[in-house]
Amino acid sequence: MELKGFNQAAFLRDYWQKKPLLIPNSWSDWRNPLTPEELAGLACEETVESRLIVGGDDAPSVEHGPIVTERYDTLGTRDWTLLVQAVDHHVPAVAALLEPFRFVPDWRIDDVMVSFAANGGGVGAHFDQYDVFLVQGAGKRRWQVGGMCNENTKLSPHGDLRLLADFTPTEEWVLEAGDMLYIPPGIAHNGIAVGEDCMTYSIGFRAPSRSDLIGGWMEDLIGEMVEDDRYSDPDLHEQNNPGEIAPEAIERLHAMVTERLNDKAEFANWFGRYSSTAKYPEVDWQPDVPMMAAEFAAEFTAGVTLLRNPASRFAYIEQEAGAVQLFVQGEDYLCDGGVAEFARLLCGTSAIDPTPEMVASEPVAELVLQLLNTGSLAIQA
Repeated sequence: MELKGFNQAAFLRDYWQKKPLLIPNSWSDWRNPLTPEELAGLACEETVESRLIVGGDDAPSVEHGPIVTERYDTLGTRDWTLLVQAVDHHVPAVAALLEPFRFVPDWRIDDVMVSFAANGGGVGAHFDQYDVFLVQGAGKRRWQVGGMCNENTKLSPHGDLRLLADFTPTEEWVLEAGDMLYIPPGIAHNGIAVGEDCMTYSIGFRAPSRSDLIGGWMEDLIGEMVEDDRYSDPDLHEQNNPGEIAPEAIERLHAMVTERLNDKAEFANWFGRYSSTAKYPEVDWQPDVPMMAAEFAAEFTAGVTLLRNPASRFAYIEQEAGAVQLFVQGEDYLCDGGVAEFARLLCGTSAIDPTPEMVASEPVAELVLQLLNTGSLAIQA
């Protein structure tokens, strides 16, 4: 499926992180990629993050998954919503929904959350701290959009949901299957199912906070530091008041902290690993039986199509002399020559047909075998 008549450059210029945009009948050939029963089944699994929200706007309750099958029989026909995170990790047809949005860099993409709602179901008026495209998969949903919110916006007391205490909609639309709504960060919005079998696909984007970046990089740097790297002042001289922290001491201390922070190359390497770490690193995607080198060599030289695991994150950073630093699932690989070309191809598409030159390259084969055995790549059956 492809977006129909969508001008990416105009969207980025006029709407991205600026204002909402309704895009009716947005897909060239919309087909709902998932049934409600399949979504309900995913929510029953231990390794899948899911929530069940029951009740109207006044006092909705939240139940965290896994959801037992019998629970669905007790829900009735109104005012409940099932939310399942990262469905793109488990359903290839849902992962394919991300392809038209890759005009935004991959490292910014988070996941596809899918919701099923009974008539009147929703999560309540709220705002997100990230961009989101809301694709109506089946049924109808009324979306109301309000003003800009921030950390000072008053919220209702609720242990699990960040609901707005006051919400005044300024625009309202009813979306049907194939319609789409873009919501920038901070914009108040509220979605309510209209009728039965309402399914919505929320394509969310990541926006790391300043505290996440500072805290994450500091933690990484501290892990590399040694106990003997300490303050020293071999040119110490007497000062008039021993209680003063002298400017020279402040200068030395400040330099101890900032000299590592100013290393942009080191930061880039850390961020590549940080941003490519799996959303759910505790989930093991490794094959039950590792592929042996001889078996792999026979298949690889015969010609194969490689498929990226939708749960794996791939990125690269250009280095000197045509090399690239490849990042997959929080690990980094320095690639040069033909391996660098392969790494770029690997990051640019979800299905890879290696060229004959790549197939003949031993370093490329070694990298592919390693990624196959970590579960980040698979050979198309």
